[in-house]
This record gives sequence, C-alpha cells and structure tokens, in this order.
Amino acid sequence: MKILVFGSLNIDLIFSVDHIVRPGETISSSALERSAGGKGANQAASLAKAGMDVYMAGKIGSDGKFLLELLESYGVHTDHVAQYEGATGQALIQLDKNRQNAIVLFSGGNARITDDEINGALSQFGSGDIVVLQNEINRTAEVMRCAKKRGLKIYLNPSPYDEGIAKLPLNLADAFFVNEIEGAALADLPPETAFPTIRERLVKKFPHVEIILTAGKDGAFYGFNAVREKGNIIDLPVADTTAAGDTFTGYFIAARARDLPIQEALTIACKAASIAVSRKGAMASIPFAEEVFD
Repeated sequence: MKILVFGSLNIDLIFSVDHIVRPGETISSSALERSAGGKGANQAASLAKAGMDVYMAGKIGSDGKFLLELLESYGVHTDHVAQYEGATGQALIQLDKNRQNAIVLFSGGNARITDDEINGALSQFGSGDIVVLQNEINRTAEVMRCAKKRGLKIYLNPSPYDEGIAKLPLNLADAFFVNEIEGAALADLPPETAFPTIRERLVKKFPHVEIILTAGKDGAFYGFNAVREKGNIIDLPVADTTAAGDTFTGYFIAARARDLPIQEALTIACKAASIAVSRKGAMASIPFAEEVFD
C-alpha cells in the first residue's frame, strides 16, 4: 500500500503575541519563528513519522525548497511536488499567551495545481492505495475524480471549511476527518451542537463514508454503519495546538493501515495528537512512531 498526500505546503511565520490582534489594533510580537507547515505537508510528515510509505504532491516556489528537504528527512517521497516561478504558500500565525492560534493563509503554489500535475502524480498509484486530501489546494474535485477512477481510497479533511466544500464530489470519499466546526457545517448543524449529535447526523447523511470527528480535549468520535467508538486524549500541558488535527489524521490512517481495530486506532491517534500539542511548532511537533505505538 502506498499513501499519496495531495495537498498544501506552506511556510509558517509564527508571531508570539499577548492576544490575537483585534480589528484596527497594532500590537508587538515577542518572537518570530519560520517553520514548515501546510495541512498537506503536516499530514505527510505525520504519516511518515508513523512509519508509512508516503508520497507528497503539491506545488512550491523556489522559496520553499527547504520544505522538501525537511519532508525527505522524515522519509516522505517528494518527486510529485511541482515547482514554479511564484511564491510558496504562506501561513501567518498568531500564537497568544494561552497558546491558542489565529491563522491567515496566502495560497501561493497551492492554488496553481494543473490537471497535468494531477494526472502525472496519480498515474503512479492504483487500487489499494490511498490519497489524503484537505481544502488548501485548488482542483481538489479533479483529484478526487481521478483518484476514484484509479481505484484509490479517498480520505478527505475538509479544512478550512468554506462554501467550496459543498461543490466537491463528497460521495466519492471513503472517510471524512473533521473537527467540531467542519463537522457541524458538513452536517448542516449549529457549531455548538454536541459531538455525538454531529457524528450521528454525518453518519446518516453520508452512509458510505467513515466519519472521524476530532473533539479537542474530548478526544475523538468514530461512526460508520452501526459502529460507534470514542478515543480519549492524554492530559499533557498545551504548548501549541497548530498541528494537532494533522497529527491525529496521519496516525489514525497509519494505525488502520496496520489493520489495528478502530478503537485502538483512535487511542493511538489521540495519543499522538496529545504529544504534538505539548510541543511548539507544526511539523516539528509531530512525534515519531516509537513515541506512540506500544
């Protein structure tokens, strides 16, 4: 089995601030860090650190070559990452004194994926393989259709959630990875809806799709057909929540690829995410397999 993550690669600029800036306000930052990020790159790193054979596809500018070097150091294959003359995607991250974040994205190469690049990347994969998608690149619908024609399983993390999600061929997905905001929106429910209710609505609305709902300190919920499971976090000090969901996604997929039961996969993914939030940074905060698997 091979896993292709077709998604975003970003340069993260992290500003440490007292509080998230308000409209019209100018504040000073106590620190500035540059790191590797993007939901696609984070999930590829998570899968690689979990021991999987993972490939990255996407698009960067010359300013993003260090991203490839870092991914390759974790074992990610990067031959399907295209390069162009423009800028790599950027994420401006405010990290406040309570370790909560606010993120502004510039798409860069993430919004310039072509059909030729999609077909070229997916031509190397087939039945039994997996493609992992998010909502930070263009032409995601084309990736889904091409992947399904080739017999790949499609795991979709519809984040960040926007009006474009409803236009995707969601019926082609095999699994959704959503948090409470994305899950509620996908289920047509208010954001304050209880997690089990969101899960039940999604299971009913998408009966052929596995539902994996991450719930922060409340762990994670799973639903598919008649199966209902829940995973719990490990209580560790929170340093940075930036890559928690991406870490969870990678480790859940890795656990299931090892044929581990759903409950065990949830436990492993929650453990990995708990470790990640106890560390600063995005990709760098993701733990390695020996820290997570017993």
